[in-house]
Amino acid sequence: QVQLVESGGGLVQTGGSLGLTCTASRTFFGANTMGWYRQAPGKQRELVASITNGGTATYADSAKGRFTISRDNAKNTVYLQMNGLKPEDTAVYYCNVHLTFAQVDYWGQGTQVTVSS
Repeated sequence: QVQLVESGGGLVQTGGSLGLTCTASRTFFGANTMGWYRQAPGKQRELVASITNGGTATYADSAKGRFTISRDNAKNTVYLQMNGLKPEDTAVYYCNVHLTFAQVDYWGQGTQVTVSS
């Protein structure tokens, strides 16, 4: 069983910064993507950013220019640095690992990010 442990959420004022960290309980071999999704109350879960094990990053339009995703394959860890936070960034943020060939997804338990106006 794979566990994804997230940390770093919290409360921040508009314009502030937060960093999220997610560590997987094991190493993933083969093509895979680690990423962050978020879900605000009453809304669907949406991709924020993802990064392949080769280092190719993808961002939602809302995250471009403000958020930076990175990963350390040796530590099975993915990071999300969020700057210039806005109230509309308020959501539960979920870590995700997607195994490309097996088409399997693993999810973290979620961490709350709240941006006050």
